[in-house]
Amino acid sequence: MSLRPLFVTQVYEASLAESPGFDGFNAALADAIRMLSVEDGAGRAWCRAHGYRGYTSYGSLNDLPQRMPEFAELKRHLDRHALAYAKALNFDLARKPRLDNLWVNILKPGGGHSGHIHPHAFLSGTVYVEVPDGASALKLEDPRLPMMMARPAVVADAPEAERPFVYLAPRAGTVLMWESWLRHEVPPNAAKAERLSISFNYA
Repeated sequence: MSLRPLFVTQVYEASLAESPGFDGFNAALADAIRMLSVEDGAGRAWCRAHGYRGYTSYGSLNDLPQRMPEFAELKRHLDRHALAYAKALNFDLARKPRLDNLWVNILKPGGGHSGHIHPHAFLSGTVYVEVPDGASALKLEDPRLPMMMARPAVVADAPEAERPFVYLAPRAGTVLMWESWLRHEVPPNAAKAERLSISFNYA
């Protein structure tokens, strides 16, 4: 008897922490994120209107790589990772993946982000800048879940590939990417400090 894995969902994981000069670069990203949270009045208004506990530039700024050199450098890193991921997925692309948008996130203690997908993109992901102890993991949902009907629950020690939800706990410098149709969420931040990250879409 044999089992044949079919229709596998591949999630990409890498780390910028192995790059030369990472500590200084990561500190510069953190400073840039916090500066934006102070200066971006439109972003703060968007967060209030949408009940976002913290700050995100998602609804206000769409030119961060052109606006600040830290994000331009980050884009160069992400472009390489997105290309490697697309090749690993065997995508037949006429050109390299294009960064469509990039936004920063400050998640305060108790803040979260409910389940969602990223329409109009094919690769999405997040770079983690500051991840204090107890900070939220990334929760990924099995895309087959709505169709499982009478499928029994799995045992507690089931492999990741058989679980309905998988939690990935990043560190500073972690890059996570997934196909944009994959539903995901950020559970409430149980840390006593802010969780800083930068999310992005490739078209």
